[in-house]
Amino acid sequence: MQFRMPRIIAALLALMLTAVPAMAGQVSISAAASLKEAINEMADKFTATHAGTTIVKNFGASGALAGQIENGAPSDIFISASTEWIDYLLNKKMLDAKSRKNFAYNALVFAGATTKKVSGMSDLTKLDRIAIGSPKSVPAGEYAMESMKNSGLDKKLAAKLVMAKDVRECLTYAEMGEVDGSFVYRTDAMQAKKAKIRFVVPEKLHARVVYPMALTVSGAGNADAKAFFAWIQGGEAKSILKKYGFILK
Repeated sequence: MQFRMPRIIAALLALMLTAVPAMAGQVSISAAASLKEAINEMADKFTATHAGTTIVKNFGASGALAGQIENGAPSDIFISASTEWIDYLLNKKMLDAKSRKNFAYNALVFAGATTKKVSGMSDLTKLDRIAIGSPKSVPAGEYAMESMKNSGLDKKLAAKLVMAKDVRECLTYAEMGEVDGSFVYRTDAMQAKKAKIRFVVPEKLHARVVYPMALTVSGAGNADAKAFFAWIQGGEAKSILKKYGFILK
């Protein structure tokens, strides 16, 4: 026997459904590990004035994040710590090319808690263990390797290198004294409690540390993602970046 809903009940249900306001959407952002504190604060500021919007954050090595996006992980916005991984996903047609922007810049430093005197690249030969992010997926590691090579130190330091999964793990090694020091970004070293900046790596030794960003193809169709993407390019977001030591130009 087929059940038939009384017309008045059906009409009431339809009215109730159309009266329910549409829920604001979810925004998924994949960002380089060094941006964690800044992006967390930006997300909190944005959601405070955009009721119902949820920002889902995923931090890690830029290469690892690009691999996740390539393999179908949900992401509306991608912020890399180098142009390499943005270009990689653009070539894969996984990013909205028109949305590409430079988000911020940074400086590469050597930081550590060692008591040994370290004030420049040449002093690294005196050390026993040096941490860098794995150059295959961590831009900070690529910048570090480039700097060592251009200083003529890559072969001398090769046996001393300890690989880390991302720049934050590098800093942890230095903080815990597991290495004499680590190549990290200045903004990461500013978060350290024990490790101190020993020297800033001359920018002439490596490509400029830049954070390019873009909407993914799916993000370009997400109104909430587009709104957050626009917001993080605004004045309030820039103030947050400056607070954490990022360079804007």
